[in-house]
Amino acid sequence: MLTLKKVHHIAIICSNYHKSKAFYTELLGLEIIQEIYRKERDSYKLDLSLNGTYIIELFSFPNPPKRASRPESTGLRHLAFQVNDIETNVAVLQQQGVVVEAIRIDPHTGKKFTFFADPDGLPLELYEQ
Repeated sequence: MLTLKKVHHIAIICSNYHKSKAFYTELLGLEIIQEIYRKERDSYKLDLSLNGTYIIELFSFPNPPKRASRPESTGLRHLAFQVNDIETNVAVLQQQGVVVEAIRIDPHTGKKFTFFADPDGLPLELYEQ
């Protein structure tokens, strides 16, 4: 058996780097650890943290292929963020023009959750703890 300790990071490839950078930093509030432009690949790599914990690598590449994400495609289903007050966070997203699904209750935990998407349609979830 492996001896995994925790998830180190999640890598996301975006189609519009500047739009996705603004979404993840200005709207979601992730902090920039470092930003690198790799000239030989015509690619940006943006390392992002949440509350001081490194979690996302945001990449750009010229003309990345589309990836099917719905309905229920094989592969990563969604990325979930824990929040304390789901209604307040949903209101912030909606004020910025982000379409957010209706808040639901997890029948197994009794916790509130909802889904929205990043600029490339990657499903994101808010889960109230």
